[in-house]
Amino acid sequence: MMEAMRGSAHVLAVPDAERTARWWVEVMGFEIAGQPEGWVFVRSGKVTIMLGSCPDEIHPRDLGDHQYFGYLEVADVDAWFDAVSSRGADILFPPADRPWGMREFGVRTPDGHRFMVGATLAG
Repeated sequence: MMEAMRGSAHVLAVPDAERTARWWVEVMGFEIAGQPEGWVFVRSGKVTIMLGSCPDEIHPRDLGDHQYFGYLEVADVDAWFDAVSSRGADILFPPADRPWGMREFGVRTPDGHRFMVGATLAG
């Protein structure tokens, strides 16, 4: 049997990794975890987002439905919503209970990537 996975990392091409990383730190509460040349890695708990500077590629806001990149699971979705909203996050929709057993809200980065933040519903 294979060992269970221990974490998750997302790789995002962005126009300016340093600028985008500041948003992840200041708005989403992540911390800088590394800065190899051309990259900035941000981390919160066991989640890492690897931001690669790709100024000449298609801008994320132009990707349409392909702007979604991940689902970040938290213990208290309402507390996260309050925190990131107060720091100016671009909220796509507020927390709502979903039929698939999650309470979640949607966020858009300044570059246009969209992602979900959710928590398992009790019961």
